[in-house]
Amino acid sequence: MNTAHLINFNGTSCVKLDAGGYSALIAYEIGSNVIRLRDEKNAVEFFRFKDDNPAENIKQSAEVWGLPTLYLPNRFADGILKTSDAVYQLPVNEKAPFNNHIHGFIHKRIHEVVEYNSDETSAWVKTQYLYDENDEFFQYLPVKFLAEYTFTLSENGLRQDIKFTNLSDKMMPMSLASHTTINSPFADGSKEADIRLIVPVGNKCELNERCLPTGNLPAPSKYDLEYVTGKCPVLQDISNDMYFGKYTELNKENFHGIIAEDITSGKKICYEVSEEYKFWIIWNDRGFNGYFCPEPMTAMIDAPNLSMPSDITGYTEIKPNESFKTYQRFFTVL
Repeated sequence: MNTAHLINFNGTSCVKLDAGGYSALIAYEIGSNVIRLRDEKNAVEFFRFKDDNPAENIKQSAEVWGLPTLYLPNRFADGILKTSDAVYQLPVNEKAPFNNHIHGFIHKRIHEVVEYNSDETSAWVKTQYLYDENDEFFQYLPVKFLAEYTFTLSENGLRQDIKFTNLSDKMMPMSLASHTTINSPFADGSKEADIRLIVPVGNKCELNERCLPTGNLPAPSKYDLEYVTGKCPVLQDISNDMYFGKYTELNKENFHGIIAEDITSGKKICYEVSEEYKFWIIWNDRGFNGYFCPEPMTAMIDAPNLSMPSDITGYTEIKPNESFKTYQRFFTVL
């Protein structure tokens, strides 16, 4: 029986979804973060999760638990954000030697539950966040918008649909990412050394010592191409390997996403993203903390400030009263 109901998880209100052999916890009070996704039948724990983790711990480090959605994601040099009709000074919240603004704000806000329900095929919850002058960040980015998320759980896994609508009279900068934290190991009883991450990498986005693009976009090296056949994403330090995304293959069909496999059991986490996500960044918090992050981004780091065309950087803007939509989906394959 598919269900959707409210629960309290260690101090924060969540909507719990159960459907199609999967269960999910959506912490709408922590930026609509999917703090847990589990394949109950096949014993796969998708995201970094601990049963006894206080909600306050997640709130303090919302980027490194579950599935946090970031706007505006990653880094802006010196906090500067240049749009076609304005220049904004964001707070510099990444210390020297970086001196950047990092990760925005929406993943830390309390979102509103619009609807939750279930039927014979799925369970779902819809959440939203209205960004306006009541948000403390509005002094830096005075562009009103509405963010809407729909999470649908079924036998096809978890699908997240995202819609951002510009409610201002200004152009709205758009770059979106998920700081996706995959549990390591993700298959119950397996070993971290048996994980392989397949990422269909294209050209590399070279970064400087401040983790900002240099403008160089070299062809993938031998190291980079290890992702194509499968690289162990933990037990070594992987720090911001950034690439243009391509297609890989799943069940003899093109697949726009990444695949993590436990090579002993053959269990796979499949992470599909919509065409708007043009880049992947791989990061693992030094490699020995029980998780790794394949992060899809719609635009390059510091994209609006780069002297490269938007069809390369992925940067786009939303006109007043128009919307930007993406989706992503998680499911298992044995």
